[in-house]
Amino acid sequence: MSDGRTAVVTGAGTGIGAAAAELLAAHGIAVALVGRRHRPLAAVAERILEVGGRSLVVPADLSSPDAPIEVVERTIGAFGQLDVVVNNAAFIRTGSLDDASPALVDEHYATNVRGPLLLVRAALPHLRRSACPAVVNVSSSVGSIVKPGNMLYGSTKATLEYLTRAWAYELARDGIRVNCVAPGPVDTPIHATYADDLAATYADLARRIPLGRMGAPADVAVWIWHLVAPDTTWTTGNVVHVDGGQVLGVPE
Repeated sequence: MSDGRTAVVTGAGTGIGAAAAELLAAHGIAVALVGRRHRPLAAVAERILEVGGRSLVVPADLSSPDAPIEVVERTIGAFGQLDVVVNNAAFIRTGSLDDASPALVDEHYATNVRGPLLLVRAALPHLRRSACPAVVNVSSSVGSIVKPGNMLYGSTKATLEYLTRAWAYELARDGIRVNCVAPGPVDTPIHATYADDLAATYADLARRIPLGRMGAPADVAVWIWHLVAPDTTWTTGNVVHVDGGQVLGVPE
C-alpha cells in the first residue's frame, strides 16, 4: 500500500533514523535518506528495496549551511514532492563548561539546531503544497533533565523543543503539523562517539530508567510514524517522551 507521500529523514544511516526510515517506507512513504556516510545509507536503502519500498540516498552534512537546500532539491528531483521532514541527525560530545571551546559549541549548534531549522525552511514551499504535511524533530530526554557532561547537547535539544512549539504555532495556518519525540537512552552508535567504556556507560544509563532497560530504535521509530500518520492530524506542538520514564527521575 502506498501512502503517496515523500519524507526526508536525516541521520538515516543507523539507529533511530534508519529504523524510522524503514518504518515510513513500510507504510508506503518514499524516503530520502540523509547522512554523512554513504555506505550505511546504502545499506538502509537496500533493506527498503527488499520489501518493495522506495528511497533515495543523499549523502550530506547538515552542519553545512548549503546542505538543506541541496537535500530538498535532490528529493524533489527524485520524487517530485516533499511531505514529511524528520530531523534526527545529531552531534554529541560530553564535557564540562571548561571544555566548551568555540569550535565545539559551533559544531553542536550547527548540526542540532541550525541544520533542522534550515531544512524545514527549505522544505516549506513543498510542505505547504502537501495534503498531509508533518515535521517530527528528534530531541532527547536531556533536553528536559540535567545530566552532567551534557550541557551542550542538552541545550541544543531544549532549543529544538522550543522550535517545535514555535513552528507548530506559526505553521498551523498552513496545516503543517510539527511535533517532537524525546528519546531516553537508546542503543545506537552515537554513544560510542563520546563514551570510552561503552559497557559501563550502558549500565549507568539503564540504571537511570524506571522501566529498567535502554530503548531500541524501534521504540522511537513507531512514535515518529504515529506523529506523521494521516490519522493523527489533530495534534501539533507536542514533545512526546519515549524514554522508559527517565524524565521522572532516577529510581530509588
